[in-house]
Amino acid sequence: MSELAWLFLLLPIAAGTGWLAGRRGGERRGGARISRLSNTYFRGLNYLLNEQQDKAIEVFLQIAAVDKDTVETQFALGHLFRRRGEVDRAIRLHQSLVGRAGLSEEQKTRAVLALGEDYMRAGLLDRAETLFTDLVRIGVLAPQALRHLISIYQAERDWGKAIEHARQFEAASGEPMGKLVAQYHCELAEKARLAGDIAQARHHVAEAYAADSHSVRAGLAEGQLELADSNDAAAIRAVERVARHDIEFLPDILEPLLRCYERRSDGARARGFLMEMIEHYPGVSPVLALTRLIEREEGHAAALEFLSRQLQQRPSVRGEAAYIDLSLKDLSSDPADTLKTLKQITDQLVVRTPGYRCQRCGFSARAHHWQCPGCKSWGSIKPVHGAVSE
Repeated sequence: MSELAWLFLLLPIAAGTGWLAGRRGGERRGGARISRLSNTYFRGLNYLLNEQQDKAIEVFLQIAAVDKDTVETQFALGHLFRRRGEVDRAIRLHQSLVGRAGLSEEQKTRAVLALGEDYMRAGLLDRAETLFTDLVRIGVLAPQALRHLISIYQAERDWGKAIEHARQFEAASGEPMGKLVAQYHCELAEKARLAGDIAQARHHVAEAYAADSHSVRAGLAEGQLELADSNDAAAIRAVERVARHDIEFLPDILEPLLRCYERRSDGARARGFLMEMIEHYPGVSPVLALTRLIEREEGHAAALEFLSRQLQQRPSVRGEAAYIDLSLKDLSSDPADTLKTLKQITDQLVVRTPGYRCQRCGFSARAHHWQCPGCKSWGSIKPVHGAVSE
């Protein structure tokens, strides 16, 4: 939420404060105080509407000072100070609330939580940790405090405590934390692997899978451990599972996976896996990998024919470059046929590549629009300059 929005949230609070204080003032000293508060309130409103935020804040602080019971106004101001980077002012404000007599328990614990958030923003993580730990211990605002503690332990790379508090947060809030816990166990697995403690690394990989059975990172870590142990069969299983859980990681795992297939002389399994990936992955990486496999097993001509068919359906600059390389190797191919195929691929690239992109939101289009269909801004769509653009 923007600073201006937070200031507008202060308006009803300040208005209510002015009314209550004015009402009490009327009981004691008549209409003079009501008039002063009204004038102060409308002066702050005028500053706000004229986007003079600093002056508006000072006015609302004056309103809050009229009546020390205006806790909500001070909470809102403290939050605003923190967002503006005025952390010292936020700390002083929230410290005064924590120490104020007469507040309800709910208001005091909110003040403690806000003070902890101020300390976090100021980088005083040890002080913030103490406050949040106290809130968790007494069972008040525990989910909010636990979330902040998790952030602290992430920053300190204390993965053991991060795991412990993530599990507490899941129990307190009901929000699943398995994916995050799996990441923390993978951090511990990597730390153990670098220290040479392979057994502990395997333990944390297993814990990561237990927390998130589809963890891509755990699969990559398992594959790395199996490769280091020369266990190609287990590495293949782990890395294939990664691609099936999240196919976007396919380019990252293809090279080590193909080496495993080659060491095991398992071309049939490699072909089957790559054909499966070609059906589901929109990019050209599995096509190029299978082309190289076909070239090795069946020769240049078969690889050229396969690659040509695939590039008609999914043209790409990388694929076109691979096609040229293969054509130069196959001296028996007809140059006219090669050029014809290249022309078809290039035409498909030009047709499929957006010629225009919005400079504000990134919306892409093949035709120009004066108003962006995505963000509705005017004049922000410009021609794209690139390998297949103007």
